[in-house]
Amino acid sequence: MQAYVVIGNPNTRKSSVLRCLTGCFNRSVRDIQLLNATAPLRIYARVGSLQESRTTAEDFQAEVARKRCGAAVFCLWPSAHPLEPALYPDAQTYLDAFKVAGWKVEAVAVLGQNAGGVKHPRQRQFPQASTDPINLTAQQVRTLFGWA
Repeated sequence: MQAYVVIGNPNTRKSSVLRCLTGCFNRSVRDIQLLNATAPLRIYARVGSLQESRTTAEDFQAEVARKRCGAAVFCLWPSAHPLEPALYPDAQTYLDAFKVAGWKVEAVAVLGQNAGGVKHPRQRQFPQASTDPINLTAQQVRTLFGWA
C-alpha cells in the first residue's frame, strides 16, 4: 500500500488541502494521475485527521483494504489525541504501524511548523499553509506527491 500523508496541527487546513487535491468531501476512492505513469493511481482519500475522527491505525488499515486500492492519502495530527493518547497516538506511531503492515510512505506534507518528529526523505514543510491561498498550498503538495 502506498501512503501519501498530510501532517498538521488542528486548523492548519489539512482537510481543505486534501479536498483540493482529490475533490473528495470526506471519504472516497479517486483516480489520481501520477507525473511519471501512464495509468492513474486508484487511491482512497480520507479527509480529516485519523486522531480527530478517533480512528486507530488498525481500523484505518481495514477501511483502506475494503476499498481495494493501491494507495491512500490521509491526514494525521503530529501529536496524540489529548483525551485518548493510547488509542490515537502521534503521527510517528501511526506511520510505524503502517510500515509494520507493509505500507510504503511515498511522501509527507507538513502543514505549519510541527512535524511531530516525523522524518522522511520526501517530506516538505509548508509553514505558511494556514495563511497562503489554499490552491497554492494544494499545488505545492501535489508537486511533492508527484501527482499531475
